[in-house]
Amino acid sequence: MDIKTLTNKVEKVSLLYTGKFGIKRDADWFILKLQEELGELTQSYLMMVGQARKKEKSKEEIVQDFRKEVADVFSHVLLLAKHHKIDLEKEVEEKWLVWSKQ
Repeated sequence: MDIKTLTNKVEKVSLLYTGKFGIKRDADWFILKLQEELGELTQSYLMMVGQARKKEKSKEEIVQDFRKEVADVFSHVLLLAKHHKIDLEKEVEEKWLVWSKQ
């Protein structure tokens, strides 16, 4: 699946979620939601490496939470880029992949 197709699928889910809970998706929401998800990713990472309390979760549950939080952060990056009309493939090509051509 390419980035644009994935972004469109994530967008549909986001619209369903925010519609269900009456959440206004504006520029502030996109960046703040990404920050919230990054905080959750950080918390799950700290739990995984033994630097935070485990909240009675097994090692497997913690690892699974970490993986899910990575997916949340990635999905919210896609949503943020879409909201601001950023062509991620183009930007990654120009910012990162240009180094592979040297």
